[in-house]
Amino acid sequence: MFKFWGSQEQQEQARPQDVNPAQSWYPPSVVTSPSSRPATPTSSSSSSHSLQRPTERPLSPSPAEAAAIITLLKDKSVDELRKLLSDKDAYHQFLLSLDQVKIQNNIRDELCKETLQLARENLEKEPRIMELRNQCRIIRTTELAAAQEKLNELEKQKEELLRSCSPASILQRLQEAMNKTDEESEAFHRQFLDKEIDLGAFVQKYKKLRTTYHKRALIHLAAKASPTG
Repeated sequence: MFKFWGSQEQQEQARPQDVNPAQSWYPPSVVTSPSSRPATPTSSSSSSHSLQRPTERPLSPSPAEAAAIITLLKDKSVDELRKLLSDKDAYHQFLLSLDQVKIQNNIRDELCKETLQLARENLEKEPRIMELRNQCRIIRTTELAAAQEKLNELEKQKEELLRSCSPASILQRLQEAMNKTDEESEAFHRQFLDKEIDLGAFVQKYKKLRTTYHKRALIHLAAKASPTG
């Protein structure tokens, strides 16, 4: 068995540089040992690093995830490690055996199931949605037009009522009622002078008319003198 933290001789035997880069499906930067790289970067390598975008760098696992992966790898033999480097199917199977990958795959499967379920429910509701749309279209073309017409009529009535209840309109109607009562009392007085009405009937009705007139006159005067008049 291969020990990850063994002697110097075991470490030299387990180095990935023993694998031929041409036979590995990994990039050369992975299968090539760091000692084979030049100590100082050339102009071409420095320019390539300067042109590399930050988004192209692979995501690194967390320390806990890396420790778990190392624990799995350190118990494998050299041949098994070489196979992981050269055999894409073996690497894929090892990747799928990791707990982190299993969790992500389970989450993905659950999300796919939920998405499919929501899609099925939406498709089942489509006939009801079309029916409601047709009902809304009918309401807009028939009931809505009648309701809009009724609303316009009520709006006009409201405006007329507001105009009739305005202070100026009330004062005007009160003035008209005063004038009417005054004219009526004057006409009744002329009838008495022409001896068309006896004294008892004249006094009773004339007094009532003049009392009404003066009440309205006082209310009109107070309304005009108020700040809202």
